Amino acid sequence: MSQRQIIQVFEQYQKSRMQFVQTVADLAARPQNIEILQNAGVMSMLRPLMLDAVPGIQQTAALALGRLADHSDDLAEAVVKGDILPQLIHSLASQNRFYKKAAAFVLRAVAKHSPELSQAVVASGGVDALVLCLEEFDPGVKEAAAWALGYIARHNAQLSQSVVDAGAVPLLVLCLLEPEMALKRIAASTLSDIAKHTPELAQTVVDIGAIAHLAQMILNPDAKLKRQVLSALSQISKHSVSLAEMVIEAEIFPAAVACLRDPDEYVRKNVTTLMREVVKHTPELSQVIVNCGGMAAVIDYLGDCHGNLRLPGIMMLGYVAAHSEHLAMAVILSKGVPQLALCLSEEAEHHIKAATVWSIGQIGHHTPEHAKAVAAANLLPKLLLLYMDAGSSEDLQTKSKKALKNILQKCTYLPALEPLLYDAPSNILKHVVCQFSKVLPHDSKARRLFVTSGGLKKVQEIEAEPGTPLQEYINSINNCFPEEIVRYYSPGYSDVLLERLESYQPA
Repeated sequence: MSQRQIIQVFEQYQKSRMQFVQTVADLAARPQNIEILQNAGVMSMLRPLMLDAVPGIQQTAALALGRLADHSDDLAEAVVKGDILPQLIHSLASQNRFYKKAAAFVLRAVAKHSPELSQAVVASGGVDALVLCLEEFDPGVKEAAAWALGYIARHNAQLSQSVVDAGAVPLLVLCLLEPEMALKRIAASTLSDIAKHTPELAQTVVDIGAIAHLAQMILNPDAKLKRQVLSALSQISKHSVSLAEMVIEAEIFPAAVACLRDPDEYVRKNVTTLMREVVKHTPELSQVIVNCGGMAAVIDYLGDCHGNLRLPGIMMLGYVAAHSEHLAMAVILSKGVPQLALCLSEEAEHHIKAATVWSIGQIGHHTPEHAKAVAAANLLPKLLLLYMDAGSSEDLQTKSKKALKNILQKCTYLPALEPLLYDAPSNILKHVVCQFSKVLPHDSKARRLFVTSGGLKKVQEIEAEPGTPLQEYINSINNCFPEEIVRYYSPGYSDVLLERLESYQPA
């Protein structure tokens, strides 16, 4: 056999290996093929090809593995059990940029499924290897590494801490300054995933100077970048007053308010979430957002969106209103109540209804004036209906009851209270009757109206236990009227009159 023929055998073998890994990588891109590949024992065949002498075969084998692991946690577990991670991580340091991207993809595909699989990547030294990749010159390698680190960090605080301890945060902040848009996006997303777990992790991100760099990108034309930047600032702001103040001090408002007019719905949702996370801490931070036009813009935004996109805006109004009478009145004057009423009638999801009810309660519970604004929007019967509806979730019922009671205890707007006399169960009814007992003694016009509208008659029909607060409130109401009028409207009075008529002897 000549030398040429011998070399041909090796070349043929190399071509076959290359063709095999390329075909497997292509097949693994389609979910319907995964099970067949798995049953054919593809994992054990790819493993030796990860150590192949030909770099192209190594890269394609890694790509195929990544696609398989990406598809299901069973296959990701098979990568871990097959001891593939250590050799993959070992090769990361020495191989070319194409291999590094493929290897980072495998680590990401394994880590994404669960904290346990992410922990396996950490235990194999994967985080340190990925952080080294962040120092590479090639932006594609940095992007793949940042992406994998984000998937590890997002699971829990402990995994996030291991990413921080490996020195990832300063390098991720540097990635924000790179010209490549995809790299900026992934770096912002990963910083968001690190900051979300605890105040300490958020502080680590802040200490490296991330806020200033993130703030500069708020008006970037790229929508996907803005989504991630606003998300990262939200995750930092949510933990404490001091972190929220640092975000405000970066002077992102009022510029960020303009994002509420962005064509991208997730940019709009994320900037609303950011405002919600800022206002929830203190009246002063709420006032900053109100002063820069943020609240009025959110109220307008609630009219233009639906479903879960509304949720952060609904909650933001509740947080603002909860702080003080003055801020709750600002929500009312900005036409927040009709907008919340619209959300309540349009949304079907119980968790969105529950958030809306909570916010309405925060607005209405301060003073009679606040309660009147809610009552005048015809919201009290709706709250009662949600509380009494057996189909409402437990959370929705609880929040509706609490909001209703809190508003009723301040409400002196009798036209809105009267319909509740007819429909409310006794535990709510006592609050309604109590309000009448407070207002009627001091308002002759209201007393007259109470008689002509049938309110007094209805009160006489209420069956209250003697000595209960409800009976005392009824007595207080009755004391506002002449005895014969109360008797006239009492149940059974017409029978008494008829009996008197029968026994009456004309002179």
